[in-house]
Amino acid sequence: MYYYRYDNPEVSCCYKYLMFSYNIIFWLAGAAFIAVGFWAWSEKGVLSDLTQVTRMHGFDPVWLVLVVGGITFTLGFAGCVGALRENICLLKFFSGVIGLIFFLELTAAILAVVFQSQVRDWINDFFLQNIKAYRDDIDLQNLIDSLQKMNHCCGAQEPDDWNMNVYFSCNETNRSREKCGVPFSCCLADPAELVLNTQCGYDVRSKDKSAWNSIIYVKGCIAALEDWLPRNLNTVAIVFIVISLLQMVGIYLARTLISDIGKVKCR
Repeated sequence: MYYYRYDNPEVSCCYKYLMFSYNIIFWLAGAAFIAVGFWAWSEKGVLSDLTQVTRMHGFDPVWLVLVVGGITFTLGFAGCVGALRENICLLKFFSGVIGLIFFLELTAAILAVVFQSQVRDWINDFFLQNIKAYRDDIDLQNLIDSLQKMNHCCGAQEPDDWNMNVYFSCNETNRSREKCGVPFSCCLADPAELVLNTQCGYDVRSKDKSAWNSIIYVKGCIAALEDWLPRNLNTVAIVFIVISLLQMVGIYLARTLISDIGKVKCR
């Protein structure tokens, strides 16, 4: 009688614990993201009044943190437990979802290149929608302020885009002190100022446009982002390659473990 002998009759401990180590980091990172997201919501009082979620007209950055955290936590859990318990279903789920995410990233990148004008219009509309909701959410407000300060820009296409916000509108019925102004993040930085002047943008747009250049940034943020991308193309490419390699490593480890476990069960 002849017996077939496998070269590796047991699940490789090396791949098993590499898979566990690879995923424990993402599992903990996902848990941290979720914790930060719920903490941010609790600070804004959303957890005590969940109807605030539906009343938000703009983009709430906390949603992005929670979604990324939820996906990362779920994948990390599936990878860790699947590796330790040698569970083929969890490992297949892990590799399948990672593969799907990679495919969606690649598809999004290709579509962004092919349909540049449509993507630009979508980003412009998205930015304008969030300008309207600038004062509705503190996290959105901080996000827009950071974007404008870092890129030295104001509004989507121009400072007058802030006319779409009820607080900064030049409408005659507007009683806000910020009427015909822009947020402080649009103001040119003054190295001599030790204390941030949050009122520097008041009444700016009521002045002649020729005076704006000495007070605020006049370039729109869409144009600023378009200028930023070519200058940082190498950085963007490196980030994309690193993320893709991490995903490929995860898929490789999962598929190798699935193969080893399958061989052991067939002995």
